[in-house]
Amino acid sequence: MKRSITLALLLLLIVGVLAGCGRKKEATPEAVSPEAGLPASAMEIASSRGLSPEDINAALKTYMPSGKWDEYIMFASGGHSGQVLAIGLPSMRILKNIAVFTPEAWQGYGFGAKDIEEMLDAGNVDGRKIRMGDTHHPALSETEGDYDGQFLFINDKANARTAVIDLRDFETKQILKDPNIISNHGSTFVTPNTEYVIQGTQYATPLGWEYAPISEYQEKYRGVITLWKFDRDKGRLDPEQSFSIEVPPYWQDLCDAGKLVSNGWAFCNSINTEMATGGIEKGNPPFEAGVSQRDMDYLHIFNWQRAEEAYKAGKTEEINGMPVIRMDTAVAEGILYFAPEPKSPHGVDVTPDGKYIVAAGKLDPQVTIYSMEKIEKAIADQNWEPDPFGLPVLNFDAVNHAQVELGLGPLHTQFDNQGFAYTSLFLDSAIAKWKVGGDNPEDWVLVEKLPVQYNVGHIAAAEGDTVDPDGTYLVALNKWAVDRFAPVGPLLPQNLQLLDLTGDKLQVIYDMAMGVGEPHYAQIIKADKIQAWNTYPEVGWDPIAQAPSPYATKPGEEKIVRDGNNVEIFMTSVRSHLTPEHVEIKEGDHVTWHITNIETAHDATHGFQLGGYNISLSIEPGETVSFEIDADKSGTYAFYCTEFCSALHLEMMGYLLVEP
Repeated sequence: MKRSITLALLLLLIVGVLAGCGRKKEATPEAVSPEAGLPASAMEIASSRGLSPEDINAALKTYMPSGKWDEYIMFASGGHSGQVLAIGLPSMRILKNIAVFTPEAWQGYGFGAKDIEEMLDAGNVDGRKIRMGDTHHPALSETEGDYDGQFLFINDKANARTAVIDLRDFETKQILKDPNIISNHGSTFVTPNTEYVIQGTQYATPLGWEYAPISEYQEKYRGVITLWKFDRDKGRLDPEQSFSIEVPPYWQDLCDAGKLVSNGWAFCNSINTEMATGGIEKGNPPFEAGVSQRDMDYLHIFNWQRAEEAYKAGKTEEINGMPVIRMDTAVAEGILYFAPEPKSPHGVDVTPDGKYIVAAGKLDPQVTIYSMEKIEKAIADQNWEPDPFGLPVLNFDAVNHAQVELGLGPLHTQFDNQGFAYTSLFLDSAIAKWKVGGDNPEDWVLVEKLPVQYNVGHIAAAEGDTVDPDGTYLVALNKWAVDRFAPVGPLLPQNLQLLDLTGDKLQVIYDMAMGVGEPHYAQIIKADKIQAWNTYPEVGWDPIAQAPSPYATKPGEEKIVRDGNNVEIFMTSVRSHLTPEHVEIKEGDHVTWHITNIETAHDATHGFQLGGYNISLSIEPGETVSFEIDADKSGTYAFYCTEFCSALHLEMMGYLLVEP
């Protein structure tokens, strides 16, 4: 305790003494240490590194001593890596790269494990094997509009796939492909009790991406908003209870579900209400010009509870096996409405109380706030005009509540617990802090702008899109790093900057180089909400099924069973041997191999690699994993444990002997 008090006083003294020094004025040991009683070494470090009071203040706010745990975990999409990143806050340490759509050898993901290969194959596109992904928008499961720490959902923009991650073991359990669209940017967003996971089209195509000439764009190209039903008990999306809503060939973008006052509703942005079709090679305006001509695009406003009722009443048409509520039905059932929104929007966010919806257009310097009360009144009053497809477009003045001018390139908004909102400004490279007002539109005002480096896209605040934000930290997911880090070639990392929201002024307190993909969006949850397992519940566990494996093998029960040319191996792994160590088979055999890690100790993971067969497995404590190979070539092949598990790790190996 005496040591803790001494360290605390030392840190306070360092900050207090240096607080009187200007940023460029060096604090020398001789100048300050005699008065403050500070060790000369601490002052020498600050002086030699040119640290300012602000630098030291930021360091103290983010430093996590060895063995200390972060208060928050941020789940960030991995972009083109196809994965999801778990990052601790405030340390900004990467805790885990969660394998989702792309093979990842360290976790034995996509390198032989039978259940994982079958799960990945469920995301194949029209029979074509897909082993890449572009993850964009992670979404934590919610209970009553608040994160519950049980599941995480993530989309693959490139192939319109959605995945489920179980946060008991931080592993992917399911991958689903939408049968009617080819790309799904606006996904995955959950309803307040995770009844559904919402997915929206990015680029319009004929449903099922069948061929149709671009000249028939308005007649045959469409988008959909899919509602994947989630079965929390099974931890799976249920395609048998899922459905889609047909929408016009406007490019649907990001979505957010209503909460509290707006519960039962959901909102999606769109761009290209011009229905531009590009063709620069033919002398037509390029897409970037064609989709930006109008002053307004359309905010999609839909009642998912009414849509659910229509689906259950059979008011759908089956397209490629998916029930679809067609547009005329959506109009007749009062499901889908539009409202004009600032041009080229890229963010729609519901305030914590659910009363207001914030939309930001990249080419408009202000955010637009819609009132849920006014939206419902405009619908009741039928205060609308039809779009070219007969869908009602609500009168803008009837639903608009306020507009706040923030700066250039507003994108995404998050909230704190003090009544403030934070919006990323892509072109200004800044974060805008503004007041969430009430009934009086004049109370919605800009408070502060803080530069970030550079070109910020999404932002994530601590629980900042729930009914109960924390108001502690915000992360700016910047697209450009430019000069922030040491040169590593032309392809630079993204720069994730951590902001402290608790002071009188916003402060950047950490720059994090992210060089394993492009994080697009993130959500930040209190770490204590997640109840992750240290080992599996029992030895012989199947992580995909989250249940005991029928192939679990106990010590002393290891065996090799032959049935004609089919060979089945039941193996155990424990520090520091694999049993059996010699596996003798014949050329032409089909081999099914089960391995059970019989360890029950925390962090006692074993790996398994079989040279020449592209097999790489990670077998966590208590796990059983299976793979299959065809022994199509005689030879001698070594297998070994890949996790350095003991002093005799290198001796943990064996031989697969394939007799001619």
